Amino acid sequence: MTDQTPLRRKPTNLSLEADLVAAARRLGLNLSRAAEDGIRSAVRAEAARRWQEENAEGIRQMNAYVEAHGLPLAKYRVFMPEP
Repeated sequence: MTDQTPLRRKPTNLSLEADLVAAARRLGLNLSRAAEDGIRSAVRAEAARRWQEENAEGIRQMNAYVEAHGLPLAKYRVFMPEP
């Protein structure tokens, strides 16, 4: 999403810990934005976890290839890692 893309919002009911809601309100936090931020973070983390799980075999094979043959195109690297 860019700054020029309007966000569509969907009214949603959530059940949250009463103490957590009270603390957020005392601090002047916007509960909707805080919930969105938390859900966005959880969605990204789960998507990354699933991608790694779904691609684990390919990652393993590529790591084995690099272990056996070195990095493809390594001769074109402009820096050398420290030993």
